[in-house]
Amino acid sequence: MSVVGLVVIAVAVIVVFVVIGMYNHLVRSRKEVDNAWSQIDVQLKRRYDLIPNLLETVKGYAAHEAGVFERVTQARTAAMTARGTGEKIAAETGLTGALKSLMVQVEAYPELKANQNFLALQEELSSTENKISFSRQHYNDSATNYNTAIAVFPACIIAALFHFKDCELWQIADAAEREAPKVKF
Repeated sequence: MSVVGLVVIAVAVIVVFVVIGMYNHLVRSRKEVDNAWSQIDVQLKRRYDLIPNLLETVKGYAAHEAGVFERVTQARTAAMTARGTGEKIAAETGLTGALKSLMVQVEAYPELKANQNFLALQEELSSTENKISFSRQHYNDSATNYNTAIAVFPACIIAALFHFKDCELWQIADAAEREAPKVKF
């Protein structure tokens, strides 16, 4: 075998190892995104489990607020049955809004706000909402890293060959949520 033949073989081997390395990096990045999404699911499941208990506690004090309870229940069902990232994000945004309206209604019932069971559930829900927020941030960080990895050269060639697709980021859908709250004294 000639020197040129050996050089060609060496270059081919190097190219194969580079392609394998890029492919493995993209797979690891995609798995990180999947894991981050799973962490959101864990916290959302926790939230779904808390909502019926919270609703039952509030119903005892505010039975005539049936419309609010129905919206929360419908939003919870929609969120639990949503499929795909985009649908799940939209459904979770709706559930968050319904829970906010429930908490606004609670303000009209001082005896409910003093109920120990309600306070414990409210604290648990607040803690869960914080965990969901952190999980969403981690998901967006992982998805951004993955999306960047499949977009940069030369990895974009490998990504296109093996059909790696961008991940959708979790973004605020309601423009009102983007605005800073107005504080009045």
